[in-house]
Amino acid sequence: MRVSKLYAPTLREVPAEAEIASHQLLLRAGFMRKASGGIYTYLPLGWRVIRKIEAIVREEMDDKGAQELLMPIVQPAEIWQESGRWDVYGAEMWRLKDRHSRAFCLGPTHEEMITTIVRNDVRSYRQLPINLYQIQDKFRDERRPRFGLMRSREFIMKDAYSFDKDEAGLEVSYKGMYEAYANIFKRCGLVFRPVEADSGAIGGSGSHEFMALAESGEAEIVFCDSCDYAANTEKAELHLIKAETETALDKEEVVTPDCKTIVDVCSYLKLPIEKSIKAVAYQSEKGLILCFVRGDHEVNEVKVLNTCDVLELEMASETALIEGNTVGGYMGPIGIDTNKVMVVVDQNVMEMSNLCCGANKEGYHFINVNPNKDFTPTHVADIRLIQEGDPCPHCNGKVEKARGIEVGQVFKLFTKYSEPLKATYLDENGKAKPIFMGCYGIGVSRTMAAAVEQYNDKDGIIWPKSIAPYHIVVVPVNVKDVETMEAAEDLYIKLKNAGVQVLIDDRDERPGVKFKDADLIGYPVRVVIGPKTLAENSAEVKMRKSGEVQMLTLDGDCVQKLIEMLEKID
Repeated sequence: MRVSKLYAPTLREVPAEAEIASHQLLLRAGFMRKASGGIYTYLPLGWRVIRKIEAIVREEMDDKGAQELLMPIVQPAEIWQESGRWDVYGAEMWRLKDRHSRAFCLGPTHEEMITTIVRNDVRSYRQLPINLYQIQDKFRDERRPRFGLMRSREFIMKDAYSFDKDEAGLEVSYKGMYEAYANIFKRCGLVFRPVEADSGAIGGSGSHEFMALAESGEAEIVFCDSCDYAANTEKAELHLIKAETETALDKEEVVTPDCKTIVDVCSYLKLPIEKSIKAVAYQSEKGLILCFVRGDHEVNEVKVLNTCDVLELEMASETALIEGNTVGGYMGPIGIDTNKVMVVVDQNVMEMSNLCCGANKEGYHFINVNPNKDFTPTHVADIRLIQEGDPCPHCNGKVEKARGIEVGQVFKLFTKYSEPLKATYLDENGKAKPIFMGCYGIGVSRTMAAAVEQYNDKDGIIWPKSIAPYHIVVVPVNVKDVETMEAAEDLYIKLKNAGVQVLIDDRDERPGVKFKDADLIGYPVRVVIGPKTLAENSAEVKMRKSGEVQMLTLDGDCVQKLIEMLEKID
């Protein structure tokens, strides 16, 4: 490929809306362009990277016996209504109607579609197991698309679905996909960690996320410093904290003027913060939810969603609090009508004694509150967010925290979709049974962005070799110098004929411009040829990742030596 013909418009300035490295560099290096908020066009360089990731995905999926198909993006509302998800999926689903007023959606995921396909054709246990996958655009109307490809409204996804006759078969399929995912992300050059995860809107009761470790990641994970336990903080298991045994004192209402935060209250009452109850109020489709955790803990919203069986949480308005007979800054679990308001208390709070909490009226708190006698919650559950230094739930170690980018997730769906959609098979005895399902997703476009987050420097992108758009760029210093161009063209043709993914930067530009573009785009190897190097019958070779520079003689072994150098790069 000749750079003079390559459509890769680079930018010198950082786009104003780009906040993280991948968003900035993929725009600056000419890999993509914004069409609208959260919607992007992949330019030729970006599309080459996407296709390389897709090729790796296909090889590993095919190796596990999965078969590729392609389902429609536009899905009829009927199948979502049949599964029960049409009215509950939420505002992220893009709904539309055709000219006959029939309802459809743009596929945010394809569990319903694939299940209806399989139920119409699978009759016997002899047809199972099956694993089908596709690579296709997905659409989710994100409330706040941001960070480029990290949280976009249209994105490329590989989604696979396994169908087995029983739970044992599902376990085999799940393990196979787990292994395939580990291979895929290793081959893409990512530093990643599989972690236990919440199943979210997809459902099921078993899931792992594959997290590419990066400080810019939106997700937070924890991992043990002693064993291999790792989990998304939303999912992380927590031990019950054993409270010291105390003699229960009598509850007392006290004045706490202008004390609307836990810190203010505890400071005013001269109490340790761990002897207080923190309140967080949410509005949901089921009404007001008041959550209570120990004063030095935080509420885990995902656990609240699962505990209360609700789809979305928003911070409660002042009006909602008034209707719930409480007031911001002074909320507490005592005296709340649980027929009107859902009261959710963390399990650790219920084990404690003589606590401080809001009295549900301006300027007052209770002290010496004893949960087991002073109030009755709607739910007692583990709703606190894990903290660094907490004990590992699997051993005696301590957990540490890191940030990550979710690039893939695997789910055990069991019969969540097969039962409502009546996807059954006849077993050995001719009895109809529901098919056991799993689903497995990889964010293809997000994987490209994650690689850039992990591999970049002040000059630009540093692509892992396996997904770099091209491997070598040959840079003639001066295209008007005949000898330079002849040598550069000769090397370019030889590398191309040897099967190397190579470009020649034949633009009539200053050397500095070419060097900056090569670093910005992130080609693994740059070969510079000019009058100074030709004086020694050599070329200057620079490795993008290490920055190592060496001179290479332009002799009969030059191409082979470059190939060997390339093979040593990760």
